[in-house]
Amino acid sequence: MAKLAINGGAPVRSTPFPQYVTIGEEEKRAVMEVLDSTVLSKFLGTWSPDFYGGPRVQKLEREWAEYFGIRHAVSVNSATSGLYAAVGAAGIGPGDEVIVSPYTMTASATAALVYGGIPVFADIDPETFCLSPASIRERITPRTKAIIVVDIFGHPAEMNEIMQIAREHHLVVIEDAAQAPGAHYHGRNAGTLADMGVFSLNYHKTIHCGEGGVVVTNSDEFAERLQLIRNHGEVVVKKKGVTNLVNMVGFNYRMTEIEAAIASEQLKKLESLVAPRIEAAEFLTRELSGLPGLTPPTVRPNVRHGYYIYVMKYDALATGVSREVFAKALRAEGIPLGEGYVEPIYLQPMYQQRIAFGKGGFPFTYPGYQGVLNYEKGLCPVTERMHFKELLHGDFCHAGMMRQDLEDIVCAFRKVSKNTSELA
Repeated sequence: MAKLAINGGAPVRSTPFPQYVTIGEEEKRAVMEVLDSTVLSKFLGTWSPDFYGGPRVQKLEREWAEYFGIRHAVSVNSATSGLYAAVGAAGIGPGDEVIVSPYTMTASATAALVYGGIPVFADIDPETFCLSPASIRERITPRTKAIIVVDIFGHPAEMNEIMQIAREHHLVVIEDAAQAPGAHYHGRNAGTLADMGVFSLNYHKTIHCGEGGVVVTNSDEFAERLQLIRNHGEVVVKKKGVTNLVNMVGFNYRMTEIEAAIASEQLKKLESLVAPRIEAAEFLTRELSGLPGLTPPTVRPNVRHGYYIYVMKYDALATGVSREVFAKALRAEGIPLGEGYVEPIYLQPMYQQRIAFGKGGFPFTYPGYQGVLNYEKGLCPVTERMHFKELLHGDFCHAGMMRQDLEDIVCAFRKVSKNTSELA
């Protein structure tokens, strides 16, 4: 019997795993070209040729739209800004309900609050961890105006069914594809499956430019409204001839020329960075399948998973060891394994105390809202079970990982799994 590292034995892995590095000479050259041009940004918050930004920003938007096969791409300074702009473009206002996921980065829900909307949390699917269509149906009321769907961990949500629900109820759907660039759903690119889709170019995403994002849509109207919100729309509407002033209070969500230049080079690498993630994940799934208490990631039919991170489910009853102890043993073997993902969003202080803007608790206390707020523990039982009991994850699948790194992961899992009696 091998002595586990947590009990003083030799760890499987004693060196850190490789970092994920995507920046190379191409990006350096692109940045120097921008610096040599002396044009670091060309946005003007007025109705003029520079309202749409500089040459690199507009080039990136054309390339992004062409790559993903969609009519419009609007660059922004972060995916968070993109979500906010998309909610604004959808016309959300005080008291409108927006169905959101409880198990994602908090901005996917906060976006509704920015315009006075009320986040309504639907539960997740226990296999993909994306919003459950059945739970969405249960949460719809006459006040529902939109759904924000997240392709969490790189697996697209069940968008055909969700879009059908949305069409039945005349709802706008925003797809948060921050973790799923390069993923596919029934032959279509993740991020292009809803009325608007939001991509992230944050530093730890599959491709990045430090900070940044892109919103895509096939709607001319949504594209115009996204561009206005991005760049001081209230100043522009008069000269541009815009008559619908709903949510036309603009912000500065503009991307710089340097960020756009880097993003253009990163976009060229997307497929070469996604393919190794899939290969690594499929290797891990083959090798870890059959270990007691572990369920590797599910991939639904006609889906290409983007594997932002590798996520497993853990069954303590099958091993006789708690998830906490099992994960701690893996970490002792040199495997950086995480438990859960993020605490269900509705359990955060903002929702528990119902205070967002101002001391009065807006929008939760908005007099025009006639719905019933529910942010109590137990609201989304699948989410809570996944987070507090079952989900394990690791950043195991990026392009920097070599086969030996993956074999070390497998070896450590097998070692701990074989010797759980030492833990019990």
